[in-house]
Amino acid sequence: MSIEQQVRNYILENFLFTNDASALANDVSFLEKGIVDSTGVLEMILFLEQEFAIKVADSEMVPENLDTVVNIVHYVQSKHVGK
Repeated sequence: MSIEQQVRNYILENFLFTNDASALANDVSFLEKGIVDSTGVLEMILFLEQEFAIKVADSEMVPENLDTVVNIVHYVQSKHVGK
């Protein structure tokens, strides 16, 4: 399963409570649409750290890295390149 699929599935199941893939576009802002709140961001970070064996630094907890499926995919890929 690709990073994109894993992230989408996690967001759909844990925040939108559906398995309908059409309920989430890859470029939709989680914060602007109210999909993820501040507590949800922390849950998502835990998921990313466990699922992809990365460490999210405090300075990396920004919308540019975590606010859309596209941003998360790019972020996780950049963490793996750095290893």
